[in-house]
Amino acid sequence: MSTLASAAIGQSVRIAKAELEEDIAAWLAAVGLAEGEELVVLRRAAFGGPLHVRLATGGEFAVAREIAQKLSVDAGAPK
Repeated sequence: MSTLASAAIGQSVRIAKAELEEDIAAWLAAVGLAEGEELVVLRRAAFGGPLHVRLATGGEFAVAREIAQKLSVDAGAPK
């Protein structure tokens, strides 16, 4: 299983597992980045910066690379 940090630009993925501290996981779930959610990686900031993602519901977010490394994803989620 790969992580969100390693997903390719334009790739659709589904969050399979979040290995985060409880408060961070709760905040991400509140904005829609929870286990089972589908998203697409739109772009990556240079020099290890955040990933810009779009949720299946249409919301767009910047996700810190450190957090993206702790989100296990399944590749090939439907668009």
